Amino acid sequence: MRTEILTILLLFCCLPGFSQADRHDVRAGNRKFGKEHFKEAEIDYRKAVLKDSTSVTAQYDLASALYRQEDWAGAAKALESVKDQPELPAQYYFNAGDAASQQKDWQAAVNDFREALLRDPGDLDAKENYIYAKKMLENQQNGGGGGNDNQQDQNQDQQNQNQDQNKDQDKNQNQDQNQQDQQQGQQDQQQDQQDQQDQQPQISPQQAQQMLRAIQAKEKETQDKVNKEKAALLKSRQKEKNW
Repeated sequence: MRTEILTILLLFCCLPGFSQADRHDVRAGNRKFGKEHFKEAEIDYRKAVLKDSTSVTAQYDLASALYRQEDWAGAAKALESVKDQPELPAQYYFNAGDAASQQKDWQAAVNDFREALLRDPGDLDAKENYIYAKKMLENQQNGGGGGNDNQQDQNQDQQNQNQDQNKDQDKNQNQDQNQQDQQQGQQDQQQDQQDQQDQQPQISPQQAQQMLRAIQAKEKETQDKVNKEKAALLKSRQKEKNW
């Protein structure tokens, strides 16, 4: 069974429920998540959730931080809190199924992996996990069996190996996230500057013409004053010479 570590969303606005209020906290959490400071990232994500409990992004990333701390129940609860939001991606249900599998809640895992497949029929990993979870559910309903214990241990070892492999993948994804955060910050700054420019009062052509005439009149007044001063000085010098 392939285990997919919960990942930070790369594009904030692609999911419903993302608000401007939690953007700062989510970005702060993403930076700490990228450094594998999962507890500190959890705190930032919880701040975002307090500001908007319906934010899919905040709850999704909170689940990611909890998952990394092996708080399977907490991760599942965070995902469950926004399960009624529309247009959830296939990855959401894949991760929900993974969290359920970690708790051996095979019925929930089967349901979530099925939903993931409905949204992305080409996801072979979701299909593999769906088959595995369904088999484990059947074993559970049939009372299990001694021969299944070794198989479960082997599958758990495989899950642990996959988690280690996915850590590097998550690290690269979060490096990309930090770069996108910087780009988004620059875009926000440019947008603020544009907004400030747009808010500046616009003058009409008539007002512009009046301003131009006023400036020209002032320049003419200054030039006339200079010419008068030059004429007076020249006249004074002529008097001195005749004397």
